[in-house]
Amino acid sequence: MKLEFDPNLEYQLTAIESTITILQGQQRINTDLRFTKTQTPFAVVPNKITLSEEELLRNLNQIQKDNKITPDKELVKITKNINGPTGQVEVSYPNFSIEMETGTGKTYVYFRTIIELYQHYGYRKFIIVVPSIAIKEGVLKTYEITKYHFKQLYGKLPITCYEYDSAKLSQLSGFTRSSDLEIMVMTLASFNKASNIINRTMDRLQGETPIQLLQATRPILILDEPQNMESEKSINAISSMNPLLTLRYSATHRNPYNVIYRLTPYEAFRKMLVKRVEVASVTEESTKVNPYILLKDIESKKKTIRAKLVVHKLLKSGTVKETPITVKLGDSLIAKTNREEYQGFDIAEINLGGGFIRFANNLELSIGESLGVDKDALFDAQIRYTVEEHFRKQGRLKSGGIKVLSLFFIDRVANYVEESGAIRILFNQAFNELKQKYSYWKDKDPDHVKAAYFAQRTNREGKTIYEDSKTGEAQRDEEAYNLIMREKERLLSFDEPVSFIFSHSALREGWDNPNIYQICTLNQTVSEIKKRQEIGRGIRLAVNQGGQRVHDEKLNILTVVANESYERYVLQYQTEIMSNYRDEIEARYGKSIFNLTEDEREEIRQEYGQDILPLSNARNKKTVKLDKARYLSPEFREIWDKIKHKTRYRVSVDSGQLIKDVSEQMEQEDISPPRITVHKAMVQAGEENIFEAIEVGGSNNFMSLVGRYPMPNVVNKIINQLEYTSPPVRLTRATIFGIIKNLSTEKQEQMMDNPIEFSEKCSRVIKETIMDQLVEGIQYTKIDEWYEMTQFEEEFNIWEEYLIPAQTSIYDYIKCDSNIERKFVEGLERHEQVLLYFKLPQWFKVLTPIGGYNPDWAILWQEKDAHGEPIDKKLYLVCETKDTTRLSELSLPEQRKIRCGIAHFKKTLKISDYKLVKTVNDLQ
Repeated sequence: MKLEFDPNLEYQLTAIESTITILQGQQRINTDLRFTKTQTPFAVVPNKITLSEEELLRNLNQIQKDNKITPDKELVKITKNINGPTGQVEVSYPNFSIEMETGTGKTYVYFRTIIELYQHYGYRKFIIVVPSIAIKEGVLKTYEITKYHFKQLYGKLPITCYEYDSAKLSQLSGFTRSSDLEIMVMTLASFNKASNIINRTMDRLQGETPIQLLQATRPILILDEPQNMESEKSINAISSMNPLLTLRYSATHRNPYNVIYRLTPYEAFRKMLVKRVEVASVTEESTKVNPYILLKDIESKKKTIRAKLVVHKLLKSGTVKETPITVKLGDSLIAKTNREEYQGFDIAEINLGGGFIRFANNLELSIGESLGVDKDALFDAQIRYTVEEHFRKQGRLKSGGIKVLSLFFIDRVANYVEESGAIRILFNQAFNELKQKYSYWKDKDPDHVKAAYFAQRTNREGKTIYEDSKTGEAQRDEEAYNLIMREKERLLSFDEPVSFIFSHSALREGWDNPNIYQICTLNQTVSEIKKRQEIGRGIRLAVNQGGQRVHDEKLNILTVVANESYERYVLQYQTEIMSNYRDEIEARYGKSIFNLTEDEREEIRQEYGQDILPLSNARNKKTVKLDKARYLSPEFREIWDKIKHKTRYRVSVDSGQLIKDVSEQMEQEDISPPRITVHKAMVQAGEENIFEAIEVGGSNNFMSLVGRYPMPNVVNKIINQLEYTSPPVRLTRATIFGIIKNLSTEKQEQMMDNPIEFSEKCSRVIKETIMDQLVEGIQYTKIDEWYEMTQFEEEFNIWEEYLIPAQTSIYDYIKCDSNIERKFVEGLERHEQVLLYFKLPQWFKVLTPIGGYNPDWAILWQEKDAHGEPIDKKLYLVCETKDTTRLSELSLPEQRKIRCGIAHFKKTLKISDYKLVKTVNDLQ
């Protein structure tokens, strides 16, 4: 197979032309020039630049305007002192960034840019610097497969491209002396340490170092994935090359460095330059028996080390929910979660340096690890889903000459390379069982269809050394490395049986394959492999057996099989993109993104889109003051004397009726068995530059987990959950036993299958039923206590955006919590029959069995006759301002509190006009 390339892709041509135009006005280097004496004792053919900084900046700003990028105010130059042949010398060089989404031909673009720079300006010396071996192999492979393509475009060129090899220093001599177009590919590790051979003095170089030969050529550096080369050490190493300039290519720049071209992930998705992405979420549901703990991070603040965990916490509502918490040494997870399942999980050690925590029961967790999930079951489900998805897609795409590949990112290398490795065993089992349904795969052996590449040990020069310790088969390791990293065409051929690739993190950047159709993330929820990196391995458009790109949208769908919800996956993917742009913006303006001026924010909106900007920090607080005249008026006293009185209440519960009502309600509750489900969602790039997850496949009960967990004491769990809810509910064991005994056999079996979900739902139903009984029969009695007028604050501060000026209230501004409230207040202010109104303060509460209840408004209304003459005053108490006037349309807790309010105000304090309203017109 020979891969074909389209030379006329508009976005690629724009990226190339943008770089060429940076040097517009540059004098062409004399093509007859052979040797130029420099400060070194050796003759070299160097690059040089004749443009001034002002000319470069002018070119830069014009390109940025043409590409709709906010023009930079200055040329970003890096200035460093380096070791030259005559001692310390200062170098200073400009930097330009090209942002291209992964999978859109970034490497192709910079190779073609190199050729164009040679043809336009006569530049001959280029060094491509990469941060890893995987990226290096990808670069060399791209050159190999584009050589013929470039020959067709440009004719025969005097071009040489090769990998730097410290054992072949004659390369450097050829690089420096040649008048041909020289491209050398180097890993950063090969020259970023003093011990590297390139940095050592050599007798045959008359005491000079090899790097000084390169310095004399003033190479143009191509930095591939420069965000991985931003440390001070890395910048010093790059500067030691004495570059003429750097061209930085990445999808995820950390620093802006004069951006000249930008192809965002949103544009790439919308223009169908990359595959569409769907996320198949493989998650556990209804499994909360074992204590779940995920260690997200460890941090040190104010001399205290804390750990950030995610746990299953019992909330006041009575439900158990996945919740983030922060813990310090000595904390008890029982106290933090309100669940006895966390017995023994007191924090015994938080090790910042080691990145782990240890509990009192001696269990340890490293950052990113979790316990309490059925990891084997999850991995089994993910692998089975991926294998079957692979079989299905290959069946659909084979007629079009497309070979399907699947990539697995695994949690630990040992889980694959060892014969007893869980992932190896699970894959083999899934493959052998599922292949029986697909004729094409029936005769295939799982060992023949899979290969793996993990990070190999490298020597000090960055050269790969294959180790027996990985799989015990060095020969097979090398074959797999060559197939995955160097023989892309062979891997894409139907003649090659390998279709499933396994890696840990070595393939996270710099490597991809156009026919990766499934990416299965068998790693922890907090993965060291980021979402953009994961997706980037398979986002490139597929190719057929003729090496041609396939542009049919229906045939280019990448499925990511993740062990988390698709909503969370896409949110994190979106967050990573936003975080990258945020870093860039803050570096450009030298301030927090929250503190941008409105002009700066408008620049960013034009360049990136509205969505990447968070709310401004420029929120103003305003002092709200008590209007003494209205506060001391007879009208306010008239209202206050009617509503100020406190009451006590009496309630009763009928145990027999409670058992009957709860058991009847529980028969209607759906108690799902513990299981692993799959939800599938398509990732879409909206017009507002934001990725959304649109569900395309409903819940699929993929694997049952019944019988895999211990049976807890259900009665104890119900009692504990009821006691923790707010307000606490206390029932006897006999009552709870009575409820369970009253259930049908089918419902009791559901309880046995999933005792945790049963106890959660039963606790909620008990509480709801008790609340209904209590509210239904509540009786209030007025007592000799009341709220004092002196409790009103004379002034307080609040965000200005929530305030409306008030002319008829006891404060000069009214705080509104919603648009409904805002419109209601505006109506009160306009209505001539409103004599006085105020919002009831938070401390004004009616006691109820379900907590304190705070009504919204008190209003003194002037009644008028048909001729508009005043006839009487009326006090209205507004229980709530909602988008409905029907009590039945409110939530049950709201309904119950309002019913208690009716019993307190109407029946006991004899205030007849107690209403649920939407607008002022509802008062009449």
